[in-house]
Amino acid sequence: MGEDGKAEIPIRVDPEIADLVPGFLERRRNDVERLREAATRGDYPWIRDLAHRVKGSGETYGFKGLSEIGGALERAAAGSDAAGVRDAVERYAEYVKRVRIVHDAS
Repeated sequence: MGEDGKAEIPIRVDPEIADLVPGFLERRRNDVERLREAATRGDYPWIRDLAHRVKGSGETYGFKGLSEIGGALERAAAGSDAAGVRDAVERYAEYVKRVRIVHDAS
């Protein structure tokens, strides 16, 4: 359990890209505030672009859940669905807060 009492999301990543994952996750965590600000401004094209990239890169890095959230965010932004965008942004924030990398014992 995390500090907030919510279950962590354990993710095993490909050892060949393991050294890239911390930077990827840090960038995704930094996205949260920018996404919230863009949602407040109604900047759906920017949100859609970022969400599209996250949808593709999430699965590449082994974060299927993040990729799915990125897809939902992209669809909501494409439809200028303010409530859908807010919901997806909060799911995104929760995901990147709870995800934990699990390393195989060697």
